Amino acid sequence: MIYFAVISIISAVVCVADKRRAVKGKWRVKESTLFLLCALGGSAAMYITMRLIRHKTLHKRFMIGIPLIITAQIILLAMLIRLLNKT
Repeated sequence: MIYFAVISIISAVVCVADKRRAVKGKWRVKESTLFLLCALGGSAAMYITMRLIRHKTLHKRFMIGIPLIITAQIILLAMLIRLLNKT
């Protein structure tokens, strides 16, 4: 649980930092980095943060991709729980 809390906080902070950099016209966080943070477990926090600060919400790649990652993570978690309950 601590891992998911930490990766969620990191994902939200990176998303906010990217938004600030975009507004100021500065160096941006790579999209691949944002997706990596999602894949590592920060997808829900990243998606919520993006919606709250209106960052990348016009990019279909993010508005479809992140919910797909969340769905895949939920399915994997359910499969893991089921597997562990069988033993």
